Amino acid sequence: MKKFPNAFVILLLVILIAWIFTYLIPQGSYERILDEETGVARVVNDSYQQINASSPSFLDLLVSIPRGISGRADLIILILLIGGCFYLIEKTEAFNQGLVKLVSSLKGKEGLALILLAVLFISGGATIGLQEEVVALTPILLLFGKSLGYNAFTMLFASYGSTVVGSSFGASNPFGVILAQKEAALPLLSGSSLRLIVLLIASIVWILYLLYYAKNNRIEKVKMTSQDTSFSQSSKIILLLLGITFSIVIFGIIQFEWGFSEMSGCFFALGIVCGLVAKMGWNKTGETYIAGMKEMVFASIIIGLANSISILLTEGMIMDSIVYGLFGPLQNFSPAVSGVLMMVSHVFLHFPVPSYSGQAILTLPILVPLSDLIGLSRQICVLAYQYGAIMADMIVPTNGALMAVIAIANIPYNKWFKFALKPTLLMLLIAALTIIFAVTTGYN
Repeated sequence: MKKFPNAFVILLLVILIAWIFTYLIPQGSYERILDEETGVARVVNDSYQQINASSPSFLDLLVSIPRGISGRADLIILILLIGGCFYLIEKTEAFNQGLVKLVSSLKGKEGLALILLAVLFISGGATIGLQEEVVALTPILLLFGKSLGYNAFTMLFASYGSTVVGSSFGASNPFGVILAQKEAALPLLSGSSLRLIVLLIASIVWILYLLYYAKNNRIEKVKMTSQDTSFSQSSKIILLLLGITFSIVIFGIIQFEWGFSEMSGCFFALGIVCGLVAKMGWNKTGETYIAGMKEMVFASIIIGLANSISILLTEGMIMDSIVYGLFGPLQNFSPAVSGVLMMVSHVFLHFPVPSYSGQAILTLPILVPLSDLIGLSRQICVLAYQYGAIMADMIVPTNGALMAVIAIANIPYNKWFKFALKPTLLMLLIAALTIIFAVTTGYN
């Protein structure tokens, strides 16, 4: 039996298909004007026209790969530095000793541990758009899961999957809801009441599904290497520093709009300090940190490859054509049907546009006037975007973070897709019902 292609091969195939599509799909473009206040190029409504332009050459195809990787340099650096930091902390035994303490306190309460984990990650997704950061946490989460008797699917469902649910249904995700509302010229954080109610409903359903799956797919508990060792003073200090660093980073993101570079700097400093606290010395600290970065190289390359797809479609002048083809027919339907179809279209568009913040900037300037035309409120237009585009991160193989976490967990994409499809469709059903409810109640 042939082995299913891994994440690297899948993304190379998608990049090749994207390049071929630049020769098959009619080229076209919307007119754009630069907003001098924000520096963002905005689409002019009803300005789509087919054009004749040269498609990317084979050399352009090859060059898109290093360009895609370099284009995600800030995120790749974050993953490398966080990966090095957590690998080093793991080698100090602080994680193992902390997890042993946690596991012993949760003995017989494994379900509660899953609920707390899911709530934590849902909250991270809803508030700060947590997602890529899960990549570096994945090895530790898998270790934690094994000690509780949970398989890799369960732990990725509870962590990465929960961040997707929180990001999609939350009311304050800065890279999703807030950005989309800004593009739609809506008051920021407006319409939060409905979003918070639906977030609560979606979270409860998500966690119940998680508990159902986990209960029916338990594995034998794996005794941790430090099961019989005491919780040392240095380990307590290291875990305290970790908690302080996370608090500083979250505060910086919310209060000062920190980006990946500031986060990277904080975790780099944390890793070095933890190595010295554990009395590794400068040389061993540096060597261990570099070894941890090496563990994250594959995940980093995957994220860069995913970016190459957007580069090819944009420079091949077919990205706007895809948007036009997906969303143009919506004006022929009733507002409720249009809202649901708009959400579904966002799901499909997320395959070639794996960045949901980029998808907001690309589509909303087109969809907002279209929504006005068909009698769909702008708030519902934003709902359709956030539910469709962000929830699609659970299944699209072009999402670098998804492919990175399943690569670390050694889960083939076909098995992940089969596992994740049902809960994803369940969430999209809740989203569709919410859109219909919003239309019928005049949600603005």
